[in-house]
Amino acid sequence: MVNKQEQILPDLIRPNLKLVLCGTAAGHRSAEEKAYYAHPNNLFWQVLHYTRLTPIRLVPRDFKQLLDYGIGLTDLVKYTKGGDAELSSGDYDILRFQTKIKKYQPRIVAFTSKQAGKTFLGKKKVDYGLQEEKIGQTILFVLPSTSGSGRGYWKIEPWEELRNLVLKLDRSY
Repeated sequence: MVNKQEQILPDLIRPNLKLVLCGTAAGHRSAEEKAYYAHPNNLFWQVLHYTRLTPIRLVPRDFKQLLDYGIGLTDLVKYTKGGDAELSSGDYDILRFQTKIKKYQPRIVAFTSKQAGKTFLGKKKVDYGLQEEKIGQTILFVLPSTSGSGRGYWKIEPWEELRNLVLKLDRSY
């Protein structure tokens, strides 16, 4: 069962966001620095800028500025830190995540790893990209991890597909 103490990293979410990026859990470095995707080997901030999801390259300590670009952040595990192999099934709080997304209804939730996508969707296998499932009206998308440990599976194309989807939805609003 999830231990309801202080969250490792606060959710960065509000109404009317175009995109919420959802990881599995804060890594040790992120927990230490109190900033999302803080490990220097993580490509997250570079990729956001490279794909033009953000007009400037942010650094982890400036993660709250993502709201200025209509982007939020959260994790499926909020009260435990560590890599996927360090987490137990009881660390995941899927109901909390689902409730938060239903409340704020961002246009898209993109899981920043296959592990996060598989865990939320309850599947053994998922493909990168747009998913059939939704949370209310929120579209779900799965991305390859930007972490150094996931580099063997890395590819930019799903991130570019996400950017194209965000742009397409922006034009339709």
